[in-house]
Amino acid sequence: MHTAGGLTAGVARGVGRTALLVAAARAIETHRPDALARDPFAEHFVRAAAASASWPVRPAQVPDGDADPLWGRLGRYFALRTRVLDDHLLRSAHLGVRQVVLLGAGLDCRAYRLDWPPGCAVYEVDTAEVLAFKQTVLDRLRATPAAERRALAADLRHDWADVLLSAGFDPAEPTAWLAEGLLLYLPAAAERRLVATIDRLSAAESTLAYEIKDLVESPQVRSSPVYTTTRQRIGIDLLALFDGEPRPDSAAELASLGWTVTIRTPYEFTRRHGRGPLPEPNDALAANRWIFAAAPRDGATTSGVRTTASGVTPCPPTAGPPLPPGSP
Repeated sequence: MHTAGGLTAGVARGVGRTALLVAAARAIETHRPDALARDPFAEHFVRAAAASASWPVRPAQVPDGDADPLWGRLGRYFALRTRVLDDHLLRSAHLGVRQVVLLGAGLDCRAYRLDWPPGCAVYEVDTAEVLAFKQTVLDRLRATPAAERRALAADLRHDWADVLLSAGFDPAEPTAWLAEGLLLYLPAAAERRLVATIDRLSAAESTLAYEIKDLVESPQVRSSPVYTTTRQRIGIDLLALFDGEPRPDSAAELASLGWTVTIRTPYEFTRRHGRGPLPEPNDALAANRWIFAAAPRDGATTSGVRTTASGVTPCPPTAGPPLPPGSP
């Protein structure tokens, strides 16, 4: 596919370029026989941007397979994250939530590729440049969304609530919120505003999922192959893109507001699904945490962060009754 004209600027550099990285990882995963998630649109985004046109989009194009630190280990991390967050959103939708808000939606196509119940509206919030590039590729593919899709241009470092409300979002109805791979790049003050805005706009039964990372990593971790290979091969310096300010404790803040919060490690889901990245020495993924939260029910006054001595909640068994919202 030819490049999408002058619309690639938003995904050619900085944080926007990481959207192409994740799209390439999803494309590779899509073609695995044991795929954790499938995104048939992902490879088209990768090929449409000059910055990523030569990147692999098939497992056979990654000579070292899962041993490759970039397209194997980091790529499988993104695939696992995609699957877990897909499951989170669909669980909320099948329990009756009909508003889904993807903050920093990037190049993911959840509005198109997931099996949404009737009546769902998916709001995609990202920069105008990313959304324009995404729309150009989707238009070329004549893609049709599986839910009502509303793409909204906004800078998530600043106020974005008015844009959402003007597009028909109803704060009186429960919402499934997702901030996938977003908070790592936001200034601390913007993260606090984002959490406060989500709380203000969330009716009872709303859910939230997002990713955090302890950015105080040792020199050995910061020089690990995941970081160095990503920088050397495709020009993405993740460490430089991560915001360096001390991070707020957003999980504790949500708990203080009455949300039920669960903190998980990616490796819990590797064990659950039987595939995905595993721990390794000087591990660039060891500090990653996935947060799942459920807004208080009407009249509820209790709150808390569900943790164990290790700081995370054990993964529940895969069999049994449906899990409550916010607790994959």
